[in-house]
Amino acid sequence: MAKSTALQSGARARLRTLSVLVAAVALALTACTGAGQQAPAPSGAPTAGATSAAPAPAPEETRTLVIGATAEPQTLDPTATDAAAGPQALLYNVYETLVRLDAAGDLKPLLAQAWDVTPDRLTYTFRLNPAAQFSDGTPVDAEAVAKNIERIQTGTTAPKLKNQMEVVVGTEVVDATTLDVTLSRPSVTWLFDMAGAAGIVMNPEGFDAAGSETAGSGPLTLDRWTPGDSIALKRNDAYWGTPARFDEVTFRYFKDPNAMNASMLSGQLDIISNLQAPETIDQFSDEGRFTIIEGSTEGEVTMAINNGAAPEGVPAGTGNPALQDVRVRKAITMAIDRRALLDTVWHGKGTLIGSMSVPTDPYYEDLADLHPYDPEEAKRLLAEAGHENLTLRLRPPTLPYATKAAQFIASQLGAVGITVQVEELQFPRQWIDTAMTNADYDLTIVSHVEPRDVATYANPAYYWRYDNPAVQEAVRKAGEGTIEEYTTEMRNAARIIAEDAASVWLFALPNLVVTKEGVTGVAENANSSLSFDVTTIAKA
Repeated sequence: MAKSTALQSGARARLRTLSVLVAAVALALTACTGAGQQAPAPSGAPTAGATSAAPAPAPEETRTLVIGATAEPQTLDPTATDAAAGPQALLYNVYETLVRLDAAGDLKPLLAQAWDVTPDRLTYTFRLNPAAQFSDGTPVDAEAVAKNIERIQTGTTAPKLKNQMEVVVGTEVVDATTLDVTLSRPSVTWLFDMAGAAGIVMNPEGFDAAGSETAGSGPLTLDRWTPGDSIALKRNDAYWGTPARFDEVTFRYFKDPNAMNASMLSGQLDIISNLQAPETIDQFSDEGRFTIIEGSTEGEVTMAINNGAAPEGVPAGTGNPALQDVRVRKAITMAIDRRALLDTVWHGKGTLIGSMSVPTDPYYEDLADLHPYDPEEAKRLLAEAGHENLTLRLRPPTLPYATKAAQFIASQLGAVGITVQVEELQFPRQWIDTAMTNADYDLTIVSHVEPRDVATYANPAYYWRYDNPAVQEAVRKAGEGTIEEYTTEMRNAARIIAEDAASVWLFALPNLVVTKEGVTGVAENANSSLSFDVTTIAKA
C-alpha cells in the first residue's frame, strides 16, 4: 500500500488536499493527544488547637463561552437531516470523525492517527488512536466505526449523507484499532466527506436516543437542551485528547437578529457566530470592546426553482409546471438585480455568484454575469413562453437573509409580470418538511453551506427536483477521475446548471463574526465541515 496521511502544515489549498488524496502521498501523522488535568488544590477545616488557619482557597471560577446563533437544530442527531444547525453546534465539539478539516480546509488526523490507501484507490486502512474513547469510557474501536458507516448507509439518516456513503461497499475490522473500508470506485471526495457529518462516530449504544441525547467522543458533552432557546455543552472531564478550555459552552438561538445584537452589546454573549443584520455592523466598531471578523463561507444563498422532476419513490412535489421551461427560469433570473439585492438585503457584504460554486472552490468559475439583469429581456422570454401572467409561490424559511430577499424579489418579479405570493415557513422543521422533503414550493431561498454542493444537481431526488443526465455524467466523472479531471468536470457541471438556469444564485454568504474583547482563536473563514469549532477558541 502507498501510505496517505494528513497534509503537511504548509499545505493550505483545498486543491492540494484533494491531490494528496488521489496521489496517496506518504506522510507521517501525529496523534492528537492531551495532557492530563491538574487536580484541584486540597482544602479543609483548621485543626483543633490551631491559633490561625490559612484561608480555604477560593473555588475555581467556571469558565464559560456563550455563542449567539440563528438556526436551531430540530434534533441532537447531526446525521438525521441535511440541515447545518446540528453540525454547527456538535461536530468536533461533541462528535468526532476519523479525519477533520482545519480552519484552512485541510484534512488532519482525529480519531484516526493515520491511514493507508491502495494504489487503485479502492481500499482505505484506518489506524485509530488507541486512547480514543466515548464520553462513557467505552473505547472508540474499529467495530464502532464500522457500525456508524453502516448506520449512515441503512438507517434513517439524511439523504445527502447516504449519497456520500453510497460509494462504500464494505468494511472489515482487522483488529481493535484497524479498519479497512472498501469503495466501489475511486472517489476524490469521499475522505473529504468523512470529515463532515457523514463521518461522525457515535457510540453505538447511543444510536436509539441520538435525537435527544449525545454519545460522542469529543471534548464537550451535552449538559442540557432547551428547545427554542439554547444548547448547553459541558466539559468532558474524561476526554482522551487535549482538554476543553471551557467548563460550559452555550449556543443561544435568536430568531430576531436585533435581539442577538442587543445581547452582545449588553455583555450576555461572547460571540455572534454570524451577524444576521449586516447593516448594524457599526454598532460593534468600538475596538476596545469588540472584534469584527470578516471572512468567507461555503454558503451559496440560492433561490431554488422547483424543476418538477420526481424519481420513483420520491414525492412529486407541487411546483408550477411553467418552471420546467428554461425560458421562464432565465426570465426569473434576469428580472432580479442581484447587486441591488445584495446591497439592500445584506449591506453589500458577500460576493455575487452565478452557479452553485464559491470562489474558494477549486473548480470555481465566475458566472455571475451569464444571465445579467435585463427586465425587458425577461418580459420577452415570458411572452415567448406564453407565461406573461404567471403566479408563483415563494416559500422562504424564517431566516433573516431569506425573508429580506423574498420581499425584494417579489417586487422585482412583479415588475416583469410575475405575481409572487410570499409564504414564510418556520425554520427548520416546517421548511424542511414542506420544501426540502416534499418539494411543495415554486421558489424558495436558503443558504447552502455544505461543501462541493454542485453535486446535488446530479441527484433528481434532491429538493430542486432537477434531472439532467449531462450534469449527472459530469459529476460521476469528477468523482472517479484524477484531480485535473475532477476540477474540469465539476466546473463543467457548474456551467451546465448555470446555463440551464436551474436555480437563481443570489450571492455567496460572508462570514461576519463579532467577538467580545479578549476572545481569540475564532476562524476567519467558515470551513467546509459546517462546525463552529470551539476547540480553537480561548477567552482572557
